[in-house]
Amino acid sequence: MLLGLKTWYEKLVLGNPKTVLALVALLTIAAAAGLPRFKLDASADSLTLETDDSLDFFREISERYNSGDFLVVTYRYNQGDLFSDDSLATLRRLQDELSMVEGVAGVQSILNVPLLYSPKLSITDVADGIRTLSSPGVDRDLAKKEFLESPIYKDLILSPDGETTAMMLNLQLDQKGLDLVRERDALRRQRNEQGLSAEESRRLEAVSAEYLQHRTAQEEAARERVKEVRGILSQYDDSAELFLGGLTMITSDMIAFIQSDLAVFGAGILAFIVVTLLLIFRQPRWVLLPLTTCVATAVMMLGLLSWLDWRLTVISANFVALLLIITLAITIHLAVRYREYFAEHPEWNRFQLASATVSFMAKPCLYTGLTTMVAFISLVVSGIRPVIDFGWMMTMGVVLALVLSFLIIPASLMLLKKRDAGQGEDNSHAFTQVFSRFAENHKWVVLGVAALAAGVSAVGITQLKVENRFIDYFDDSTEIYQGMLVIDQRLGGTINLDVVLDKPQETAVAFEGEEDPFGGDFGDDSGGEEADPFAAEDPFAADDPFASGGGAGQSVDPYWFTVAGLNQIEQLHDFLESQPEIGKVQSLATLYKVAKDLNNGGLNDFELAVARQSLPQEINQVLVNPYWSAGDQQVRITMRVKETDPNLRRDELIQRIYHYVENDMGIAPDNVRQTGMLVLYNNMLQSLFKSQILTLGAVFAGILLMFLVLFRSLWLAVIALVPNMLAACVVLGGMGLANIPLDMMTITIAAITVGIGVDHAIHYLYRFREEFAKDGNYVATMHRSHATIGRAMFYTAITIIAGFSILALSKFVPSIYFGLLTALAMTAALLGSLTLLPLLLVLIKPLPKPKVVAQPGKPAMNREVVTS
Repeated sequence: MLLGLKTWYEKLVLGNPKTVLALVALLTIAAAAGLPRFKLDASADSLTLETDDSLDFFREISERYNSGDFLVVTYRYNQGDLFSDDSLATLRRLQDELSMVEGVAGVQSILNVPLLYSPKLSITDVADGIRTLSSPGVDRDLAKKEFLESPIYKDLILSPDGETTAMMLNLQLDQKGLDLVRERDALRRQRNEQGLSAEESRRLEAVSAEYLQHRTAQEEAARERVKEVRGILSQYDDSAELFLGGLTMITSDMIAFIQSDLAVFGAGILAFIVVTLLLIFRQPRWVLLPLTTCVATAVMMLGLLSWLDWRLTVISANFVALLLIITLAITIHLAVRYREYFAEHPEWNRFQLASATVSFMAKPCLYTGLTTMVAFISLVVSGIRPVIDFGWMMTMGVVLALVLSFLIIPASLMLLKKRDAGQGEDNSHAFTQVFSRFAENHKWVVLGVAALAAGVSAVGITQLKVENRFIDYFDDSTEIYQGMLVIDQRLGGTINLDVVLDKPQETAVAFEGEEDPFGGDFGDDSGGEEADPFAAEDPFAADDPFASGGGAGQSVDPYWFTVAGLNQIEQLHDFLESQPEIGKVQSLATLYKVAKDLNNGGLNDFELAVARQSLPQEINQVLVNPYWSAGDQQVRITMRVKETDPNLRRDELIQRIYHYVENDMGIAPDNVRQTGMLVLYNNMLQSLFKSQILTLGAVFAGILLMFLVLFRSLWLAVIALVPNMLAACVVLGGMGLANIPLDMMTITIAAITVGIGVDHAIHYLYRFREEFAKDGNYVATMHRSHATIGRAMFYTAITIIAGFSILALSKFVPSIYFGLLTALAMTAALLGSLTLLPLLLVLIKPLPKPKVVAQPGKPAMNREVVTS
């Protein structure tokens, strides 16, 4: 079969080199035509688990409480008091301009929020009308005091030093997007759990396409909005210190980071490839051919993704750099082997040289490609959509790199003249043989260092964590970092967390403190003779903003607006405020505290019922509607968590809140749930440990099976795995000891390390068996292998290590960690393959003695190894 494949390949590829290269060129041009369609994605979905049920609940709560996305602008006046005439006039102009930006539903600032303590009002006064800082005659000193001390505004709208304020740009709720994504996710769950009918499958496909198209349009509009807002802010740079914050801004900037990383990494890797190949081979053809292969692979793969509308995220932004590095490694192995044949058989023609190179390298390159693909496919178990996509992209990319490498280079060599001019003397084998001599003469040092590395790594792995600060993902020079720092430390925190409480079961709403004046017995609801005289015409029904569904005459369950309900909310509110990681907390308890203060004492249930009917719309919009859904008999307590708190442990905070609610307050677990970006992000982080175990387990199992098939020896399979398992442990243990947390990108390092690192082991063992057939001497075979395949391993490893190090130029910190840690892991893998791997072969002696031993000095190239 192998002979048939070889003949087929020689006829089609080596026999028609011009046709092959023309076909590759046409496919590359066709793929490049799709590049203008190429899109990037930095949506919030990249921070969540695809199968997380909390995601649908988060969307449901966002829709119910009309809590759409927002932008935050921090304003610090440079030329005096924040509350001076000039400052407020500047702030007013800025607010007016921002309110005109398309997609901004409204702007809240110190200029237009209700004032209740400037001076202090009574409940009756509140009902009569609301004043703001823009109202005539308002005492600004009292207003400033209210912003600093009021339960409503403290730590929310004005910094403790009174010099920085925040404007919140509330964005229009994307109702269509919510409807589409919730329908899509419901159909996906049904597909996974029960299956779909043909009609439902068509609907899933249609709604998925419609949502993707809608999201693309929304993301483009959001980026334009951020650009417009920044343009407005830039006009005020001379007057104030301004920062922009919010998820939309972060998403927009992350798109810019991806674009920058693609450009920097792509250009950096290509420049590095040219320099590396010149240093290694010192011949133009060995620069041009690998470079052409790398570029063709990248363009063809990006074009394919463009035509499929498959988008790169922050996670897969490294895709291009990684693909170029892997392709370059394959081409270097082909080049080194070709040059070896050329040096040993200068009389061979172009066909013989190309055919021999392909014949010898096809099997090891195929298996190295398969092991690398296994590593990337294993990322599919992560459950994180960008990581899953990254795994599939790289799997497809490795296949394409293998195919193009074995098409472009051999076909090109068939057209180029044989040439050794300028090849020069390559003495790199002398360097690689240093490792084989060290392994031979210091075997106990090698084994001792390996054992020590394994022990230290085991200790480090036990210290691995997933908790990290989102702000640390960004360089401190970026506006994301600076804006988050200001908002987090001066204005009440950044990332949101909500506690949602449902009405306790079988709770009777009774007036507290006095007899219910409307509580008489009016008979049953079935049409008895006596009916509620107030049921026919509720004087408040037409205008009751709290009625279920908002319709006239619809009744509401006011449990959460009774003393009992509000006391529960206040108890939890106060507990949350006492937690050091939590900044600003807002709920109905805020209104309750203010109402008690304005009333100079507590209110009973009847007074609360009357008060809620008479609250002006300005108060409802700020203090009621965001926190109470009367029709759903539900309340929401919102808070902002301080991302800059070094002691923040998201999962521990979430569990602490649940424990308090259920054990200290006695609320049933079914009646409380937490949501918000903090919950979604935490769910993703907590899945990383499980994903890391599953990923590595899948990689090791898959690679072990491949080794068994390739080498037909359990000992060889285990020996090949040991150095790479150690390299993976070294990088994970190093992360634990260096206090570097697992995140969406670092989770991929161990799998990639093993997947790429075993390439060295495969090439080395494959060559070791060939060399061993010459004389059956393990030590001599080790030295010869280091002098031959050791050079290619060294070249490719140095290329990979330096290539990954280029990622340190990114402004996205996880990309920096990814690049440097992968470079460290590949260094460990190279050292293990050049010292520990050959030493284990020499000590264990897993190969059977060859039946026929070649005579000394006789080339054993390109012949089948025959072993007993």
